[in-house]
Amino acid sequence: MSIYDFKVETVKGKEKELAEFQAKAVLIVNTASKCGFTPQFDGLEKLYQKYKEEGLEILGFPCNQFMNQEPGSSEEAEEFCRLNFGVSFPMFAKINVRGKDAHPLYKYLTKEAPGIVSDQIKWNFTKFLIDQDGNVVKRYAPKTEPEKIEDDIKTLLNK
Repeated sequence: MSIYDFKVETVKGKEKELAEFQAKAVLIVNTASKCGFTPQFDGLEKLYQKYKEEGLEILGFPCNQFMNQEPGSSEEAEEFCRLNFGVSFPMFAKINVRGKDAHPLYKYLTKEAPGIVSDQIKWNFTKFLIDQDGNVVKRYAPKTEPEKIEDDIKTLLNK
């Protein structure tokens, strides 16, 4: 099993197979527009611009499970990211990332890369780095700035 076995919903309500990202390094992030970590969109976009031609994809999944920090629609979340941070990487429909209603992708990610204390996502901007074969390589805490992930991304892209 890999991330390629999952389908997600786009902001426009269309189904997208993650198999479309085969042979790419992927960084999956649960996001929120009203979070203390929201400025990380700048760093994520810089990574995307720097490495997208080498095979990096960043996938953003808005989530409202943490203190109502993504209260609007999926479209509003995407628009906020584009207008305020120039985000050009794919953003998807809002999802749940923890609990019994967690999206199957996130159930898989947390099983493959459990956290230090528990496998549950603890906050917005938890990040998962996926290799070109769709395998979870590493999980990063919300406070981990995107710049701190760059060396791991370079290592994957230079395989």
